[in-house]
Amino acid sequence: MSFRENLIKARSHIIFLVALACGLLIVIGLENLMPEKQDVAQVDASAETIPAVSPMTAFDEVTPLPLAVVGESSDEDLAYAQIAWRYFENNTHPETGLVNSADQYPSTTMWETGSYFVAVIAADLLDIISEDEAKARISLALDTLTAMRLFDDILPNKAYNVETGELVDYTNKPVERGLGWSALDIARLVGTLDQITLHYPDLAPQVSAILAHWDLSQMVEDGQLIGGNMADGKLRRDQEGRVGYGQYGAKAMMLMGFDMYRAYDAEAHLMVKVVMGQPIPVDDRLHRNVTPAFTVSEPYVFDGLEFGFDARSHRFATAIYKAQEARYRETGVWTAVSESHLDEAPYFVYSSVWGGGAPWAVMTFRGERLDSKRTVTVKTAFAWYALFGTDYAKELVAELAPLGDPERGWPEGLYEADGSTNGSVTTNTNAVVLAALAFRAHGPLIRAAQ
Repeated sequence: MSFRENLIKARSHIIFLVALACGLLIVIGLENLMPEKQDVAQVDASAETIPAVSPMTAFDEVTPLPLAVVGESSDEDLAYAQIAWRYFENNTHPETGLVNSADQYPSTTMWETGSYFVAVIAADLLDIISEDEAKARISLALDTLTAMRLFDDILPNKAYNVETGELVDYTNKPVERGLGWSALDIARLVGTLDQITLHYPDLAPQVSAILAHWDLSQMVEDGQLIGGNMADGKLRRDQEGRVGYGQYGAKAMMLMGFDMYRAYDAEAHLMVKVVMGQPIPVDDRLHRNVTPAFTVSEPYVFDGLEFGFDARSHRFATAIYKAQEARYRETGVWTAVSESHLDEAPYFVYSSVWGGGAPWAVMTFRGERLDSKRTVTVKTAFAWYALFGTDYAKELVAELAPLGDPERGWPEGLYEADGSTNGSVTTNTNAVVLAALAFRAHGPLIRAAQ
């Protein structure tokens, strides 16, 4: 066969090789024209935003802090736990089994009811109460949750009167139809219901009765959490959950078999802000469609204490903690920030690591800045102490320990501005203290052995 014939037969292979060579030359040329990619590990710590091909690469260099489970409770731990449990002794209503959201304020949400269940399980693990008392308390509350009237016969209302079980608004005044439902609040409660069935299997039928009463499918759509909100007398369905809270709520709903692929995906709406040299995960959407979203400690410490971190949340939590410690080391100002109640108007704020467009911003529900009410929070201090056990976390707890009131429980903490006590005493703070102390002895509550 002639050379020409061989060349004709091999023409397809030759064309492929020529095309491959041309493609390689084009790629090399484009790489030479493009600016060098910035190594995330080399990013200037003074920059506000980390540029990266994927925001998650900003956390590649974050080494998760080791967990500080010690396997036992010290006498000091148990004394702290007794103070926290006193709050629940003082604030449980005997007829409904529900607990005041704040000391002597007879209203609650599903989030705070979930916190109460966490507190009971933790108190049992710490032998502060007996297993029989724990089951009796939870059983009574479960009966109430099964019997209480729902918003539009769909899901629990956003708030209830703990004495009567009536639907109420946020001022604890009765409302006939209700306010709608909070998907995040309900998801948090659902996560604690799963913990109940693991710790107390004989209460599983009561949990099943609640889940049969509620239509959880109404708060899940296309892998997202969907809240129900009243607007001009009509029900509006809104996506709920931002980075941190969204993944925490998604984990709870996945325990019940729901596909939460979009809610669990932190990267889809993730931007990274540098605070005190640490990459801080921030959602790129507005909070309540009003103000730039914020990052607080709350969902991350709940995730660690209750479920146990996954690889992503462990890195996020480490960076969020380290930024707070670094602020203290640089300024000498005690720092343990999260959402917190106040003992005066407006009564609730989000003290952020980054939020509203700036580091360390304190935001109201409406997105107003209120930095004067930044609180060194008791619950955050105990949570970091339990999770990571660092010297700074130990120092924080020691600084706040004198605030514990054996007759009332733990208050929110200290106002940073003047060192005075934020005297609001709440379900959430005292539940986190108990959960943190139980974690020190047993690890994550959902895996803790009886």
